[in-house]
Amino acid sequence: MAFSEKFEDVMMVVAEKVGDNVYLSAIKDAFTAFMPFVIVGSMGTLLKTLASSTTTGLAQWVPALAGLEPAFSAINYCTMSFMTVPITFLIGLYLARAKKAPEYPTALVSVAAYISMICTSIKVDGAGTALEAPVSGLLTTQMGAQGLFVGMITAVVFGSLFCWLSKIDQIKIKMPPSVPSGISQSFNVMIPVFIVLVVSAIFGLGFQALTGSYINDWIYGLMQAPLEAAFKTPAGVVIIVVVSQLFWVLGIHGGLIVSPVRNPMFNAAIAANTAALAAGTMPDSPFTMGFWNCFVAPGGAGMTLCLIIAIFLCSKRDEEKAIAKLGFLPGICGISEPVVFGIPLVLNPIYAIPFAFGSGICVAIAMFATSIGFLPCNTVDVPFGVPILLNAFVGHGWQGVVVQVVELVVGVLIWIPFVLANSKLAKKEQEEAAQA
Repeated sequence: MAFSEKFEDVMMVVAEKVGDNVYLSAIKDAFTAFMPFVIVGSMGTLLKTLASSTTTGLAQWVPALAGLEPAFSAINYCTMSFMTVPITFLIGLYLARAKKAPEYPTALVSVAAYISMICTSIKVDGAGTALEAPVSGLLTTQMGAQGLFVGMITAVVFGSLFCWLSKIDQIKIKMPPSVPSGISQSFNVMIPVFIVLVVSAIFGLGFQALTGSYINDWIYGLMQAPLEAAFKTPAGVVIIVVVSQLFWVLGIHGGLIVSPVRNPMFNAAIAANTAALAAGTMPDSPFTMGFWNCFVAPGGAGMTLCLIIAIFLCSKRDEEKAIAKLGFLPGICGISEPVVFGIPLVLNPIYAIPFAFGSGICVAIAMFATSIGFLPCNTVDVPFGVPILLNAFVGHGWQGVVVQVVELVVGVLIWIPFVLANSKLAKKEQEEAAQA
């Protein structure tokens, strides 16, 4: 009991220190404000999986539902796959509010600074065929979760620069008193906007000239080489899972980071298992996409379904319970975004530890079950979106269900102490607010 109370106190101290940081507070507030759109976007994915998909949805039996897939994809795109732009805007807005600077100009210049540093053109050959940066990649990888980290840093750095410049009276363009205040304020920030965008655009151009890549592409490329080497050993797989989750903690889509290295290996593993089964031998390649969906991220990246259950059991925070209720059904189907960006878990000092390491512990359980011969290697990769337990049963038999249940129980136990600490922090905040 004493250890539990001491642990909760330490977590509260860390959370309070982070809460006093104006930049981290702006990021947290931005994710909180964007939460409804994340939840709606995840519902688009859920509808696509359960209704319009011809492999996992009702469209298997009602073909007309397949025609709705573009609509559900559009819902997901305009919220989830475009999130870098509104999140960058909101960080700039809340940062300006904290620094008592012009709010909307700061938000807009943050977005403009980000766009000035990324690829915004498509090279084509004489026949009009795209040579690089296809439209789909341009609109999703740079505007979606893959660009989120750079967007966050851009809002903090260039938003702060704009806030500082906007307070320098000597560079303001003064208008006569007869000019409406809105127009006058627009002229006041014109030179700061110009300076910020010149700096960001030249930085982006210089970075590309030095590295041969745009800044967000370069960050992803830099991360992939060590991941490829680590993925070749069982211990490396655990490390990869933890690293992937650490990226999630920072606001980077960890799955996108590891997928260029992970997916080819998964394809080779499932092919080897299928060939072994056809030859009458025992499949022995455990690390497949089906394994990942069933045992690395059951209930979503970072075992967020376990967090939802822990919140139902232990949380005293009403806002967490509301988000958990909304995220439960998507979590059953492996969709974690409502919780990741709704709580939010990004840069959350209390939840960072279980979010980063919970999946690593669970994949170690699954690998141990495989090594002792209990969990068979799968020869069928169950598609993403199939509910938990069912995906484990289809891919790995009843043994898969047992292992997945064990992981879920362990995951809930991992999350509970941190949920209790977060509830204790909320109670303290309420008491301080009442005294004030």
